[in-house]
Amino acid sequence: MSSILIRNVRAVDAEKDITADVLIENGTISAVGSELGAAADQVIDGTGLVLMPSLFDMHVHFRDPGQTHKEDVLTGCSAALAGGVTGVLAMPNTKPPCDNPEIIKYVREKAQDTGVDVYPVGCITGGMSGNGLCDYEAMKAAGCICISDDGRPVENAEMMRQALEMSKENGLLVASHCEDLSIINGGIMNKGKTSEKLGVKGMDRASEDYITAREMILASSVGARIHICHVSTEGSAAMIRFAKSRGVKVTCETAPHYFMLTDELLEKRDADYRMNPPLRTPADVRAIIEAVKDGTIDCIVTDHAPHAAEEKADFEKAPNGVVGLETSLAATLTALYHTGEISLNRIVELMCVNPRKLLGLEAPAIEPGKPADLVLVDTDRKWTVEPDKLHSKSHNTVFKGIELTGKPLVTISGGEIRFDARN
Repeated sequence: MSSILIRNVRAVDAEKDITADVLIENGTISAVGSELGAAADQVIDGTGLVLMPSLFDMHVHFRDPGQTHKEDVLTGCSAALAGGVTGVLAMPNTKPPCDNPEIIKYVREKAQDTGVDVYPVGCITGGMSGNGLCDYEAMKAAGCICISDDGRPVENAEMMRQALEMSKENGLLVASHCEDLSIINGGIMNKGKTSEKLGVKGMDRASEDYITAREMILASSVGARIHICHVSTEGSAAMIRFAKSRGVKVTCETAPHYFMLTDELLEKRDADYRMNPPLRTPADVRAIIEAVKDGTIDCIVTDHAPHAAEEKADFEKAPNGVVGLETSLAATLTALYHTGEISLNRIVELMCVNPRKLLGLEAPAIEPGKPADLVLVDTDRKWTVEPDKLHSKSHNTVFKGIELTGKPLVTISGGEIRFDARN
């Protein structure tokens, strides 16, 4: 394994922001200091660049097995590396759903040599059908660290309560897709002025807020942890903030499109702007930003959800979902760092440290002895998102044509350069 010396780089983790040389040897960070004299196989001039721990995206859909025309484990990992991501939670709504050890082992083995740690999420209920709980111990033994029926909620509250109760014993994080299907009732975008203008059925925010409240009540009743996926509404953020203040063991995530974009984009009648939960209002965007700033929101994820172009062609009939692995850091830098809302240290907490901590994985830092899972970033590089240049099989990005500021240049996983866009 080759050694790498990164000279004169701005090294930023959750605790520090310094200019230093960073030496990587045998897959770990071996030294951090000024003017390191060590010889290295590769020397990178980090002047003007930022070195951060690599990102961990705890909400992606790799569509493998069963829908590999949209994405597969290998292309998903390629997209991840291009975004500075070396670890992901892959959601279970594959075909068949990831509800048994065999599928977990299949995904883990396929990802083994990619440079990305892929942790398949196990289903809460068999086949995501709501008709009985899965064998959590067997899935955990196969490498599962989180359970969810993401893509849909667990409709039966007692079944969800039982899963939460069992999670205290098995140590698996329970993540919830908060959506009441009876309230949604066929809605395809945020219910409001834009949906009325377009004459299409909307998704009432009560759907998200109601199940968010339900999950926190259930978790509190049994003293278990609950993780709320992709928070998009002012109401959900406020309820989570209150629940945290009362000692409920709740954590949550959001995605860049929820603190950057609004449902007015749907006036284009382009299904690439449709995802679930949907883009909301300017008031919701502001509320999500405030929730990121005050610690209510623990993680920034992507909910990377690839769909083929032909599937997205019909605005009203297309499936929900957008890709995001390659734009998440750039979008967050653009919307939150360059606007002065949060610091780089806070971005590291949200995108690198907290996801790993929630899942019981080692928290990263730029210090000797830590794994060399890192991303070198030009935080000032301006670039326009061109869908056909993305590494994912699918190009349904909500950021198409948007200029972002900040770009991952080099992704290092296990001490090896796995992505390099310096030239």
